[in-house]
Amino acid sequence: MADLTDLATTHLAAARADEHGRSAELILRDGPMRQSIIALRSGVELAEHNSPAAASLQVLVGRVRVTGQEVSEVAAGRLDVLTHHRHAVLALEDSVFLLTTVTSVESSADGPERAR
Repeated sequence: MADLTDLATTHLAAARADEHGRSAELILRDGPMRQSIIALRSGVELAEHNSPAAASLQVLVGRVRVTGQEVSEVAAGRLDVLTHHRHAVLALEDSVFLLTTVTSVESSADGPERAR
């Protein structure tokens, strides 16, 4: 099991030392679900990108702004569902967040609860 407090501390230190101000690690892979820890130095942005089928962002340290079709600020201790549209993430202060994504979704005909 991952210790999120230790990972946040380690990756925040790495982001502060990194020339691009970021550090990330995939910490869990379970079928289509992925969880990554991402640390960004204040002012660093993850450029606009496409959203996976489903995603959430839980801020562990700091505060980030998610921009795109909607704009939201997410502070430490908060969990936010990410938009299904292109978006970017900007660190408003040194920040670490847990990103949970689902990379594919089975259609209902493929799932165990198939309609008859």
